Amino acid sequence: MTTTVGAGTPLWGRAEQQDFRARVRGCLLGGAIGDALGAGIEFDSLEAIRSAHGPQGVEDYVPAYGRRGAVTDDTQMTLFTAEGLIRAQVRRDTGAWHPPTDVHRAYLRWAATQRDWGPDEREPDAGWLAREEWLYSRRAPGNACLSGLADERMGTLEEPRNPDSKGCGAVMRSAPFGLLVGWEPELVLQLTVECAVQTHGHPTGSLAAGAFAVIVHGVARGESLDAAVQRTLALLAGRPGHEETTEALRQALGAVRQGLPTPERVESLGQGWVAEEALAMGVYCALVAEDMRHGLLLAVNHGGDSDSTGSICGNLLGALHGETALPAGWLAELEGRATVLQLADDFAMELTQGASLHGPAGSSAAWLARYPRA
Repeated sequence: MTTTVGAGTPLWGRAEQQDFRARVRGCLLGGAIGDALGAGIEFDSLEAIRSAHGPQGVEDYVPAYGRRGAVTDDTQMTLFTAEGLIRAQVRRDTGAWHPPTDVHRAYLRWAATQRDWGPDEREPDAGWLAREEWLYSRRAPGNACLSGLADERMGTLEEPRNPDSKGCGAVMRSAPFGLLVGWEPELVLQLTVECAVQTHGHPTGSLAAGAFAVIVHGVARGESLDAAVQRTLALLAGRPGHEETTEALRQALGAVRQGLPTPERVESLGQGWVAEEALAMGVYCALVAEDMRHGLLLAVNHGGDSDSTGSICGNLLGALHGETALPAGWLAELEGRATVLQLADDFAMELTQGASLHGPAGSSAAWLARYPRA
């Protein structure tokens, strides 16, 4: 999608910028739609879903958290991942270049939305996302995410938080790492893993998150989804503890060749509560999707973590096809659509035009107010 010079610095023409922005929008909005489709049936069995919604299962939003189109912690944390990455780019001018720290601070801002009544206007460096009042709502966040961010100690590869946890909470928030299209895949994998261990220290919990980001990275750069999965498998092979993640992805690829996609075939890959299963289920549904609608409904109609598998599938299909592939009716009813769209556009603008927004020659005061360096 882009050509590069030097140390991976992208050269952005107008067409490339437009294509990238469409993929970023598609990725973040598509993930949110998948999340919202699964939110109302997350804890239901397939039998219960069919009993309540008909033999085809859910075919549209169902009420969750008091409304149709409501998103969960999956979308909340994905937004803060993207915001943390923007702020890391902005802080790079100061010489303080450590993206895991900036992403961790963003996750701490998310954690505040889970315990506070609303934004703290006394916090000058909170940035604009933490002031979005609709985000101050608990949407069944995972225990590992809450406990890993209960204090300010940042988990590291040497001392990860929750070292035995491999829930899907690090996977479902990690698509934005894959949108760093100017980075090499190895660096995307490394950064994602370093940020995953801030809450999920088990090798599978962090490597599945890294694998997801690398797959998003491949399709955001214009690769086919199958090629992106194959590239990811090759990268995983050199990582200690990769076996569960590798096997899950291979099972997803194998399921594609076993016949027409059905909810039962999705369930053969697991329930999605743990990292490698959620990844495999989301990837499988994206691989066999006839279009965005078909893929997302397949990804949520099962007896497991429907919002997370829907979110993962939506991130992938959105990055693959761009925003124009999103079903308009679902997009119109999506909670927080304006916030997601604003963040997607800011992310794309930072990556393609960051040098015009901040740097030695001068900085945009408005941009630094949105994404403070402190």
